Amino acid sequence: MKLLVIVSLLLFCLAVTPGVSAPEGRSLLLESRAARLRIELAGGVLSCFQLAGDAVNPLQGMGHFLCLDRWGPPSAAEEKNGMPFHGEASKVAWRITQPVERKNGGIEAEMTADLPLAGLSVRRRLRMPDAAAQVLVQEEVTNRNRLGRIFNMVQHPTIGSPFLDAETTVDASAGRGLMQSSPLPNPERPTVRWPNALHAGKRVDLRRLTDDPNPNVVSFEVPGDFGWTTACAPEQGRLLGYVWKSADYPWFSAWRHVENGKPALRGLEFGTTGLHQPFPVLVSKGRIFDLPLYTYLDAGQSVTRSYTMFLVRIPERFEGVRNVSYRSGQLVIQERTGHRRLSLPAEDLPLGK
Repeated sequence: MKLLVIVSLLLFCLAVTPGVSAPEGRSLLLESRAARLRIELAGGVLSCFQLAGDAVNPLQGMGHFLCLDRWGPPSAAEEKNGMPFHGEASKVAWRITQPVERKNGGIEAEMTADLPLAGLSVRRRLRMPDAAAQVLVQEEVTNRNRLGRIFNMVQHPTIGSPFLDAETTVDASAGRGLMQSSPLPNPERPTVRWPNALHAGKRVDLRRLTDDPNPNVVSFEVPGDFGWTTACAPEQGRLLGYVWKSADYPWFSAWRHVENGKPALRGLEFGTTGLHQPFPVLVSKGRIFDLPLYTYLDAGQSVTRSYTMFLVRIPERFEGVRNVSYRSGQLVIQERTGHRRLSLPAEDLPLGK
């Protein structure tokens, strides 16, 4: 019952119009020769990502929104003062500070938002190269407070129907994990390993979602220098993916939601924390798997984190993803079974050599 209450609260909070001061229907549209991306100024939500001339949009339901300055609920005192679930970034109006312009073989734009309760501002730079359906996103967060503070920053891409069905497969570069339904103070007990979790003592494969979402939020460490996650939809013939530096986002979380016995939504979340609790709990716990559960930003300090999203067509009977690697300017996607590989130019990936 407690878990159902948490899920209901999450859905309620996200159903609230995210940017009350933004004119309804206003958005930022980026179109390269390979893809198009729409971002709503109400909440800064990436609501539509499609191949050029294509109708398939994986980002259904909530789209891809930013959780900032927290992931999950505020404390009781913060809630009384107006702090929303997942922070203010998806609830405020964003502004376009650099209109779309063609530059260096692609298109670029910039937008920003202020978070009055958190005392933070965020500047988002976007670049879409013409060579492939991908978007490089850099987000700079600045502490406008006169004192330093802790915060969290979690990307919340959400896929939904018709891209999401019982055959859609989610893969990720993930290791040890914890189930958010496990009791405090040690939710990492028992520890699970991707792609597995436990429910009622039985193993659950998180790669697919059918009629049971439990455990509905499971968080994992991201080993190695960079992380990735993909969602492969055989019926739609498309694959959506994300790559990022693990130094920026050391956690990956799988959120799953079912309606009327069918897959409704899946969150492919990656961020600076893996514990879905208010700050007092995070501070008390400190670390899990020797990874931090929050980060610190001094007064006037800024920090930039980046990720790249991509979309590709897949061949028939593509069985999901074993690995995503970066080689000589190419993003290489290796099929989970078999020997097929997909590749796309990726000079703009923020991963180095």
